[in-house]
Amino acid sequence: MRGAEFAELKAFAAVVERKSFARAADHLGLSASALSQTIRHLETRLRVRLLNRTTRSVAPTTVGARLYNRVAPMIQELDAAVVEAVAASGQTAGTLRINTLSYAAKKLIAPKLGRFHREHPEVVLDIVIDDGISDIVAGRFDAGIRIGERLEKDVIAVRLTPDMPMLAVASPEYLAIHGEPKTPADLHKHACINWRFPGSGAIYRWELQKKRKKIEMTVTGPLISNLQEVVLEGAMQGLGILYSYEDDRIYESIAAGRLKRVLADWSPTFPGLFLYYSNRHHPQPALRAFIDCLLDRPRPA
Repeated sequence: MRGAEFAELKAFAAVVERKSFARAADHLGLSASALSQTIRHLETRLRVRLLNRTTRSVAPTTVGARLYNRVAPMIQELDAAVVEAVAASGQTAGTLRINTLSYAAKKLIAPKLGRFHREHPEVVLDIVIDDGISDIVAGRFDAGIRIGERLEKDVIAVRLTPDMPMLAVASPEYLAIHGEPKTPADLHKHACINWRFPGSGAIYRWELQKKRKKIEMTVTGPLISNLQEVVLEGAMQGLGILYSYEDDRIYESIAAGRLKRVLADWSPTFPGLFLYYSNRHHPQPALRAFIDCLLDRPRPA
């Protein structure tokens, strides 16, 4: 296979995996027009349409899906071979692609960017924010960061944070009007702010626990969102009770008197944040260095 043909197939796989010419072009370091031309050349050479395009989406045709299923594992193996070759050299260089929750990006990664760059200037960090649950192997990420209970199976995981408490909070103004819930059953009398999982679109069922008694319940209220800033702002503006993983902004709002915690004795902890990667691949030096940086380990001499 000639280099140009491999590049075309790799570009085609990137479009299928990201379901977008724009996102695939960003990943490949190409302009959208250059990527579109590459796909046209591939379809012309094969004399078959591989992708169905609309103004809003792109998806493989039946033939395109069959081609992708055949070539994607080969491309992944070639990428893995290159990564292993770099790892064998002990070289801390190259591009490190991390798929992460927005919360983890802000809390863990952003504060360490300067240190990591100073210690490893030859590494390019490609940080992709994804609050859904993506397949990091299919997306060709070197690692992902997720909450422990949402980790994929058969991965190697490194704990980054302790377990995370859940917090039920509401504004003092809301509680002054509606009163404070004392038990989970009281929530049915209150307006509650719901969280919609990115990706699946499912609405989170509140999980509460007091000692060994566990309750899972559906609540209702005037606001549903998959963006933390929106649900938090809704709680501070008095729309209802919010139930969320710990967040620095929630603690800051409690300290400032804009929020008050309720049902503290019914709020359990859940597994914290973990960095994980496929058990099929050895972590390259750049990934090991990134983990050490996130955990504040000293740089090896």
